[in-house]
Amino acid sequence: MNYRPTRHPQPVRRLRTRPKANDRAPRDGNTRFQPVRRLRTRPKADGAGSRGGSPWFGKGRARGAPARTAPWGALARAALWRTALTLTGGLTHQGALPEKGCVVVANHTSHADTAALLAALAPRRSPTIAAAADYWFASPWRRRICSRLAAGFPVRRTGGGTEDLLAKADALRRGHAVVLFPEGTRARAGGPGEVGAFHAGALVLARHANVPVVPVGIAGTDRLLPKHGRIRPSLVRVRIGDPLPPTVTAEEARAAVAELHRRTAEEPLPDSRVRKRVAAAAGSRWGVPSAFAWACAEALSWPLLPELLLAAVCVALPRAALKLSCAALAGSLAGGVLALHLAASGVQAPHPLTTDRMRAEVRQELADEGAAAVRHQPWNGIPFKVYAAEAGRAGVGTGDWLAESAASRGSRTLTVGLGCGALGFLAHRFRRHYGTYLALLGTGFTAGLGAVVANWC
Repeated sequence: MNYRPTRHPQPVRRLRTRPKANDRAPRDGNTRFQPVRRLRTRPKADGAGSRGGSPWFGKGRARGAPARTAPWGALARAALWRTALTLTGGLTHQGALPEKGCVVVANHTSHADTAALLAALAPRRSPTIAAAADYWFASPWRRRICSRLAAGFPVRRTGGGTEDLLAKADALRRGHAVVLFPEGTRARAGGPGEVGAFHAGALVLARHANVPVVPVGIAGTDRLLPKHGRIRPSLVRVRIGDPLPPTVTAEEARAAVAELHRRTAEEPLPDSRVRKRVAAAAGSRWGVPSAFAWACAEALSWPLLPELLLAAVCVALPRAALKLSCAALAGSLAGGVLALHLAASGVQAPHPLTTDRMRAEVRQELADEGAAAVRHQPWNGIPFKVYAAEAGRAGVGTGDWLAESAASRGSRTLTVGLGCGALGFLAHRFRRHYGTYLALLGTGFTAGLGAVVANWC
């Protein structure tokens, strides 16, 4: 009779997720099992040892792997820089990135190149930009600015830079775009198509990740923010070229970027001859004196408002809006004081397109409020010269008059001038329609003036 020993079922040993520090095999042969430790469902406050991921970055990542840029961050950066470039002269871009990950290479003459690329490249590609570790990550505030506003990641320039770039291979394989300026630093602004020699780091990364290289040409940033210079209004243009294979050489990539830069910089901008002439006149040495004289004459007798002049010239030359507006305000105040003294002396200057009802209304307001009555002028349609002349006849003091008229005239003159300057910035790409704008402006002013005169008849 065969004897088989009875095999008692052994308890199932479960894998422990983390052994104890003092977990050693007992010497007495006792095989009692330790209680099973459950996985943490929420990461610790400081994130140490967390593998569950974060709602901000999506799926968890292995320790040491580069963090993924959140889509909302890329959208916010694109909106931020598109708005900023729109306010400083405008942005146009042509072309698009491929649907898979790619290495973007571009010419580099200004810090504004980063803003131009973040505004022009598709946010869904979550573009990140290589930045010099010894400069942009040398201090906490620069690191925050670079990483949060420019999606920058550090690349060492004194050794180890290749490893920094290759760490982005996984992001490329996930469909992201990595942007590099292969010239290594901002080049001095040269002629169209002048691009310095390319370093090989971008191409090494593209070959390692097996993704295409996309050349990009940028124009206008060297004028917007020159190297060691100040911000000036300028239209920025970005042209995205066709993808190049990962095996492309540095010279071939440089030639593609240089050609795109040349074509972008030399492409003529459609413009209006009338706008060019108006801008040239406003920017000449006669621009400010002309605005002063126009406003001074209007405060005495001239029927055309200084705001009409500002609406024309500030749209044509937005960068001169502030100084032209201040000149017009100064001329209006000077003409108002002169009109006040002429009327007090019994001299009556001609006032075309005014009515007796306007003068009667102003006399009543001056009797009730004194010099403060001029605060009604920007809104009731009665010309400023009528207030100045009637104030002189009523014996209003020069100091009181100047203080009150500065507040009332300044509120309208500066608002119109600066508002039209902002319109010129925003409508920079439509400047070829400046002639149509002038026609509409003249028509609207004529209709408005006729309605005001008819209302006060």
